[in-house]
Amino acid sequence: MTSQISTMQTVDENLNCVYVKPDTLTDARLHYCPGCGHGVIHRVLMEVVDELGIREETVGVAPVGCAVFAYNYMDIDMQEAAHGRASAVATGVKRMLPHRYVFSYQGDGDLAAIGTAETIHTVNRGENILMIFVNNAIYGMTGGQMAPTTLLGMKTSTTPSGRISSGVGHPLKITELIALLPGAGYVTRQSVHTPNAVRKLKKALTRGFTMQREQQGTSFIEIVSNCPSGWKMNPLDSNRWLEENMLTVFPPGDLKTPSERKKES
Repeated sequence: MTSQISTMQTVDENLNCVYVKPDTLTDARLHYCPGCGHGVIHRVLMEVVDELGIREETVGVAPVGCAVFAYNYMDIDMQEAAHGRASAVATGVKRMLPHRYVFSYQGDGDLAAIGTAETIHTVNRGENILMIFVNNAIYGMTGGQMAPTTLLGMKTSTTPSGRISSGVGHPLKITELIALLPGAGYVTRQSVHTPNAVRKLKKALTRGFTMQREQQGTSFIEIVSNCPSGWKMNPLDSNRWLEENMLTVFPPGDLKTPSERKKES
């Protein structure tokens, strides 16, 4: 027994730690469906907050939808908002506490449907906040209905034969619209379906907070994610479907950077 313990101790000393849970993530039991991208996004977001050392200066705003319980997992100051009003609430928080880092965390139904007006006007004013937009092309929390971002031909509980443009329109590319507004300082679209995509998202989130520190206008980060339950797929198939279908309609990459904003002005 003594030799076994000694061996284990020796092995432990030679191990390289590849991951440490951010202090800003709580130990609450995760309520998201298995394979959902929200958990990954939460982790990366809190890694950035920890690494920038801004935990005590950060305020998050979460509205209704799958994002509503974000405050259970992020051990920072959080404020809940009414459905679609997260960017408006974040605006109020930032104006009252201008030295805080403020972000909203919103889904496609919240940000691109009931909250479209708040989204557009917040960015048009150039509010100095970070808006995080999780796009999984479906209403995940309320029964899998069609969202503004649902793809053509995609089946949902309200489009059982697949979405058609006649009557309900085309998928809304809200991020492309946001990039046109002069108040937008940094606009990008990322995803979380592969490790490399997660690393790129982390860089984008770091840049979004840095832009806020430098008062560069609104930073807007769309994150294309999966919804295994809503899409009726297992996590592996949902990530494969995301890459083959979602990213052809919502291609990742920067849509607007500070240098491009300067050209506009």
